[in-house]
Amino acid sequence: MIKFLLWCILFVLCWPLALLALVLYPIVWLILLPFRVLGIAVGGALELVGALIFLPVRIIRTI
Repeated sequence: MIKFLLWCILFVLCWPLALLALVLYPIVWLILLPFRVLGIAVGGALELVGALIFLPVRIIRTI
């Protein structure tokens, strides 16, 4: 909702820039999508490495 209100204020102040932002937003979102997927994959890999490192500690703690 805040983004919409900011866009409305921008539309009142400078409508060509607001329309340009409205057109470019989906294009920028599509360009950044692979980086978001890569971030999720790297985060998952780091979680797996952390789980493998702490596995012996968790096993010893349960005994």
